[in-house]
Amino acid sequence: MTFDVGEFMLQSVPFARTLGISFDKVEPGFAVARMADRAELHNHVGGPHAGVLFSVAETASGAAMLSTFGDQLSRATPLAKSAAIRYLKLARGEVVAEARLRASREEVVATLDAGERPEFDVTVEIRTADGTLVSEMTVAWAFRLNS
Repeated sequence: MTFDVGEFMLQSVPFARTLGISFDKVEPGFAVARMADRAELHNHVGGPHAGVLFSVAETASGAAMLSTFGDQLSRATPLAKSAAIRYLKLARGEVVAEARLRASREEVVATLDAGERPEFDVTVEIRTADGTLVSEMTVAWAFRLNS
């Protein structure tokens, strides 16, 4: 990969910048995104709003995906097709989302080579700074071939 995926994500997804998401690590098939605690993003019980947790997880999933398939952007556009999230515990303070690609690069690229639309999952665990698991998410990604 010839570009900084974390920087690319923050440049191309203004909402991630608005939320103050940053990246601790991005490597092939894996990304760690972090978001500081901000009172204006809290819900009615004092933790990050559910939409905020969703957004940091979806952003991490995009980075994990792009870290493996960024070289395919000239021929296909990645799209989040669906996402499922489970809220397990109330988050307090800073949150960290770890995303892992659950697909083989070779299979996804072979599907693109065949002119078809590959679909694959990225799973994400969201934890507080002390390591407490607060949410789990799976994002189903697809590539749409560029015309």
